[in-house]
Amino acid sequence: MPSDVFGVLANPVRRKLLETLREGPCSTGELAAMFELGRPAVSEHLSVLKTAGLVREEPRGRHRFYHLQPAALAEVGRWLHPFEHYWKQRLDLLADLLDEENEK
Repeated sequence: MPSDVFGVLANPVRRKLLETLREGPCSTGELAAMFELGRPAVSEHLSVLKTAGLVREEPRGRHRFYHLQPAALAEVGRWLHPFEHYWKQRLDLLADLLDEENEK
């Protein structure tokens, strides 16, 4: 099981779970209903996200609700930040090229 944020985010199911939790807390059952996976498989993905500090679990009676913990994503943001300049430069060049094509 990956424990670092990058390894955890490599899985598309876990990324989709995080995207869903951006909208607000969800129960395990609500999250499991979004996938063609069994509830135990979704619970395993949630456990990995919890271990990485990306979600927190809140027990409510017999149900478990999961909340996004975005602070753990700061590591990804710090890693991506240097690439912002690269992509901005590339997009500016593309915009210039498109402007030239439109002028013809």
